[in-house]
Amino acid sequence: MLKIFSHHISSQSLVNLLIDAAVLALGLLIGFSLQIEGSPAVAVDWRMAVPSALVFALAMMVLNSAFGLYKPFADPSLRTVVGRLALPVLVSMPVAYGIYSVLPWGHFAPEAGGLTSVLLLAFVMLNRGIANRGQRSALMARRVLVLGTGEDAALVERVLTGPEARSLSVVGFIPTAQDGERCVSPSRIVEYSGRLVEFVRREQVDEVIVAVRERRGGVLPMRELLDCKLLGVKVLDLSSFYERVQGQVRIESLKASWLIYGEGFRQGFARTVVKRIFDLIASLVLLILAFPVMIIAAIAILIEDGAPIFYSQERVGQGGRSFRVIKFRSMRRDAEKDGKPKWAQSNDDRVTRVGRFMRRTRIDELPQLFNVLKGEMSMVGPRPERPYFVDQLTADIPFYAVRHCVKPGLTGWAQVRYQYGASVDDALQKLQYDLYYVKNHTLFLDSLVLCETVHVVLTGQGAH
Repeated sequence: MLKIFSHHISSQSLVNLLIDAAVLALGLLIGFSLQIEGSPAVAVDWRMAVPSALVFALAMMVLNSAFGLYKPFADPSLRTVVGRLALPVLVSMPVAYGIYSVLPWGHFAPEAGGLTSVLLLAFVMLNRGIANRGQRSALMARRVLVLGTGEDAALVERVLTGPEARSLSVVGFIPTAQDGERCVSPSRIVEYSGRLVEFVRREQVDEVIVAVRERRGGVLPMRELLDCKLLGVKVLDLSSFYERVQGQVRIESLKASWLIYGEGFRQGFARTVVKRIFDLIASLVLLILAFPVMIIAAIAILIEDGAPIFYSQERVGQGGRSFRVIKFRSMRRDAEKDGKPKWAQSNDDRVTRVGRFMRRTRIDELPQLFNVLKGEMSMVGPRPERPYFVDQLTADIPFYAVRHCVKPGLTGWAQVRYQYGASVDDALQKLQYDLYYVKNHTLFLDSLVLCETVHVVLTGQGAH
């Protein structure tokens, strides 16, 4: 994992992205050279062609990332892979041709260049889909040793065997005196004699994860862990492990002292100003682009269920202050006729047919761009909740109020990582992603969230 602007990026994914970008750029330039071999009077203007090829490759990599092609496929079946690739290929081909057509290639731009760019992109996407079928990659894999075999270690084992940890190779789990019942797979438990640092050196371990919550009373070999760190081996506690691998701050391993003394959770003036400028530009651009869609949505609502078109609802924003969020009405007018707030459910029978489509495509959220312009919301941030649920969740979930130290967002890290929430348990899962965002939010992370939101919208993931 690499840490870029406070956000953890898979080194494997970054390498794959750079390789694909190089294949695209070099493929185009080589194609240009081959096409003019029979025309000595014509030459490529390399001063224009090289930058254009790089811009084209970068734009296509952003598009591929938005479609999630650099994430491992949890289901390796061919049917799933084809399904995941179908929409990206269909959307990317005309986009690639359009971008190729407007780039300044110089005096020489082969007529077949547009077709070449499309075919190269198709090859890269298909190759990425086949190579990314949830299989653990040995390239640049880091060897991980886990201290502990109890319940916490079992949770770590589950994460390490998931697709998000494909760049980590598990050496084994070492028992400690505090474990109690051993909950990890017996085949993964390692018994060793001697000093921990000698075992780490012999097995060429890159990281040690301390999967033990209670560390007092001599449970952990602190001196040996220090020797491991001085050897150049990373030593991670549970909080740091989940933050790095899963992009979340786990509640069960969280302490107030970690929030106080740890890095992150910075709310400086410069950061606030940059984020506000970003919100204004992004919301204005989206409003202009989405205006025809919003008109069609309004007409569809009127035809199916009549007025009102919009739905205004009280939500809790930054600092616990209330504001009224604006949405297209997607439910029947009598959705809460008893006056008691209810969680939105999957296949909710209160949702109209037009509303179901709008929710699947997130069109119902577009009027919230006006909330962004007013400064009540941001483009990216924790989703705002209703006061009734905020009071309930604050009482039930530790640190829930921490999410209110930043502006709520039109989309968020929790929305693109944990797609659905309709209960207190779901709210707890989403809070762990919201805490990660609050701790590490930067313009870079906001851009990543917006790219992943494109994928969510186009595929209908997370609709409710």
